[in-house]
Amino acid sequence: MSDWVFGYGSLIYKVDFPYLDREPAEIVGWTRRFWQGSHDHRGTPEAPGRVATLVPEPGRVCRGVAYRVEHSVFEHLDHREKNGYERHRVAIDLLERGESVSGTLYVAGRDNPAFLGPADAEAMAQHILDARGPSGDNLEYLLRLAGALRELGENDEHVFDLEQRAKARIRQRCSPGSGR
Repeated sequence: MSDWVFGYGSLIYKVDFPYLDREPAEIVGWTRRFWQGSHDHRGTPEAPGRVATLVPEPGRVCRGVAYRVEHSVFEHLDHREKNGYERHRVAIDLLERGESVSGTLYVAGRDNPAFLGPADAEAMAQHILDARGPSGDNLEYLLRLAGALRELGENDEHVFDLEQRAKARIRQRCSPGSGR
């Protein structure tokens, strides 16, 4: 028995699970946002990082990667996505095969205790720069996700804007006369 799972955040670039098939894919009606707190990977309970979740947005298309996995893999994925993410069923459009399949999507909804919600883009970029946790710096998560999305041909304005703002803040810190 197998099922498809759709990855839109770290599941795109950090594949620490066995899979049977992997394919670029899209889902409709969702958009990626850095609105979920990470208490266990890219931050701590006292200082959570910001990581991606999806929020409903009619007509919007979100590109990511679909993996066909054996059902036993969900035990690992459930543990990995335990900090507020829940499973949802969704239609996944497999881009290379040109077909639609039913699959699983992990979404951190607004009602979970780790949800941070929207914020000013500059404040989110600074938050990401400041946060780190057991899995590394929150900035690394942002940069790796942005790179993976470029490789997929996904133009995610939200992610790329945060990346640009974070990089600008780093350049500002390192420029002569910045006091650092």
